[in-house]
Amino acid sequence: MDRILSFEKALAGKKVLVTGSTGFTGGWACLWLRSIGATVHGFSLAPETTPSLFDALGLADEFPTTIGDICDFDAIHATVQSFAPDLILHLAAQPLVRRSYREPVSTFNVNAQGTAHVLEAARLTSSVKGVVCITTDKVYKNNEWSWPYRENDPLGGKDPYSASKAAAEMIIQSYAASYPHAEGKGPAIAIARGGNIIGGGDWSEDRLIPDFVRALIDSQPMTLRYPDATRPWQHVLALVHGYLMLLSGLISAQPARYARAWNLGPQDLKHYSVRDVLELMCSHWERPNLAYENNPLPEAGALALDSSLARNELGWLPVWDTAQVVEHTASWYRDYYRNPAGVRELTLKQINAWRAGVQE
Repeated sequence: MDRILSFEKALAGKKVLVTGSTGFTGGWACLWLRSIGATVHGFSLAPETTPSLFDALGLADEFPTTIGDICDFDAIHATVQSFAPDLILHLAAQPLVRRSYREPVSTFNVNAQGTAHVLEAARLTSSVKGVVCITTDKVYKNNEWSWPYRENDPLGGKDPYSASKAAAEMIIQSYAASYPHAEGKGPAIAIARGGNIIGGGDWSEDRLIPDFVRALIDSQPMTLRYPDATRPWQHVLALVHGYLMLLSGLISAQPARYARAWNLGPQDLKHYSVRDVLELMCSHWERPNLAYENNPLPEAGALALDSSLARNELGWLPVWDTAQVVEHTASWYRDYYRNPAGVRELTLKQINAWRAGVQE
């Protein structure tokens, strides 16, 4: 590690509770936090997929993780009280749009009520100075317009996933207003709204890159939905980078400056469709047999974020453009399947490659 970034210095030695630590983003976030000397405690369900990034990286041996459900208030409250963190990174969620159609009630429970549980546990624990809550670009009322959404645009959500995340934002705003940090009544709270995250170590269902990887590894056809839909594609490290900047900001001398909602989207001027990203993956690996789904469940066609606030106020800027993001993603999976034992070194190498490109 050649240099320590300013937000990393602020987090070194701090106690950070990460909900959803066994998930895809959780794995990258926890490894980055550990690499800069933060003390991490996880709270999460057991890894959902086999393989999983959490298991591949050996994170169970790296820091303690409480296996629990944020829908169980007593469990999350007890963990926050016993660990007494300085900060909470709230990643735990039901993140899959298609699953939300099948399981709407549990999606609302996890994403809305679960968020309330995390914030209430934080409010009741005096050590907690800040909470970063992760929602999604899909919290906006989607009008299918061509210009990007800004932080002050109306929230909404037609599908259960989007609606559950918009509901979570209402809960977050209520906690921030009802228990103001400036009056010592609760932690400072920031919201991060990201786009479609890709990167090595995701094996979730119904996602483009994991579906691509499974199709190649299992020699099965790949079902492609909405090939011409555009999404704000970004590497998981772009989001983790923003999350860590917000965590450090909440314990700075000016926490109120950071305690708001932030869009963290890609900076590319070109809009990449599902088909574009798939073709880039093929160019860096192999081409699976493609099949097309005729009657998929409704999803947004066009979606883009305006991240100028984060760029101008935080100095946050993605290091890799979409083409580089896909290249690094493809190389991670290729190298993982060639040598699973080298996955930790591989993942740290990509973290450090990202860090080297951060401008301060």
